[in-house]
Amino acid sequence: MTRNKILLEQVEVLGLADRGLSIGKDPEGKVIFLEGVVPGDVIDAKILRKRKGYYQGIPERFIKHSDFRCDPPCPHFEDCGGCKWQHLEYGQQLKEKEKIVRDAFERIAKTPITQVFPILGAPEIYHYRNKMEFSFSNQRWRTKAEVASDAEVPDKALGLHPPRFFNKVVDINQCLLMPVLNDQIRNYVRAYANENKLTFYDPERHQGFLRNMILRCTLDGEWMVVISFGYEDCDKRAALLKGLRERFPEIISLHYVINKKKNDTIFDQEVILEWGAPAITERLGMLTYQVKPKSFFQTNTRQAKQLYDIVKSFATLKKQDTVYDLYTGTGSIALYLADECQSVIGVEEVEDAITDAKENARNNQIDNAHFYVGDVKNVFQDNLLLSHGQPDVVITDPPRAGMHEKVVSSILKAQPGKIVYISCNPATQARDINLLSEEYKVEKIQPVDMFPHTHHIENVALLTKRQ
Repeated sequence: MTRNKILLEQVEVLGLADRGLSIGKDPEGKVIFLEGVVPGDVIDAKILRKRKGYYQGIPERFIKHSDFRCDPPCPHFEDCGGCKWQHLEYGQQLKEKEKIVRDAFERIAKTPITQVFPILGAPEIYHYRNKMEFSFSNQRWRTKAEVASDAEVPDKALGLHPPRFFNKVVDINQCLLMPVLNDQIRNYVRAYANENKLTFYDPERHQGFLRNMILRCTLDGEWMVVISFGYEDCDKRAALLKGLRERFPEIISLHYVINKKKNDTIFDQEVILEWGAPAITERLGMLTYQVKPKSFFQTNTRQAKQLYDIVKSFATLKKQDTVYDLYTGTGSIALYLADECQSVIGVEEVEDAITDAKENARNNQIDNAHFYVGDVKNVFQDNLLLSHGQPDVVITDPPRAGMHEKVVSSILKAQPGKIVYISCNPATQARDINLLSEEYKVEKIQPVDMFPHTHHIENVALLTKRQ
């Protein structure tokens, strides 16, 4: 150990933690959050940061490799950072994710659970995403192999940002998360841009022609492409988009954005239809959903159907039931349940999402679904309940931060017979369930793996009114 370098020896990696980290302990019991390791590894750890009660570090030396390690198939695994756990066997990923859910409920919810179902793994662990966004940059990330060889590399890149470096982009030739056409489209656009000397965006000077590209697809093979440009150049833009649609007949919806502001989001920008249909059509069960450039839609379609089937099973609706779907998004869950109940009322603060929900209700000839725009804590109040009746069942699917305390209070006041709580963050879900626990008990939970090789976990919990 030197003055500037803290080294903890014989650190055993015990499990996965949040944000793609692993958790380990040294022989003295010091807790260390680690990058670049998997459960079962034993390492000497270089400590980067010392915090109250724990350390953060990286492996300095591997003493023993885990039996659960495997070779990641992605050529960009070491540099991209998008798939944190490709080097961990999928079966072990599922066990670790299920453990995270169980631990969160034991530590935070502090309430008995009647039944915990084993985590539901994804039927496809590659090519499962229906949406990805790639960035153009004139500041290409040099890979570990390139740094080691000191080779000259191009400045321009089209791909994904490495962790913590949002001014750099890893040039991606193959991404295993989407169907393989994503590679063909992305590589065509890069080659076209280089051949025609189109400028890639400079994220520091905020200059350049090509900024971002969003790809979306459906199970039936419909593709949407949205390209963001840093400024308008009609001839160059039209030529690129024309080449895309001629080369790829699978693209049935082609859009562009002229984004002159400093951030990349398109939600406050005009998205212009260049060619084809304004939306692509996805199926979930017997329903169809129109997916537009700004639409929120579950990113793993096949696993989304399984998730919604779990919600339906947990809710066990009756034809006379009134259901409130809080944080409804584009109403996908509300519409999925509509034929099983008397009425379903969705609340969501994003106006465009509610517009999509109402349109999808019309397209599916659903007339018992009602949608309201506004912050859930302000809308899910007495006036709404007076208009539509007291809830028999509340479905809630909040963002990672969980439910606002006012929403929890409103649910307790409304006294639904059942609550089905869907969450992408078991810790905040467990916190909210603890707040509900005086009035409600947890009947069962079902973890679901929506995103293999990542730290993300979905969990569904059924709460019933205490007698």
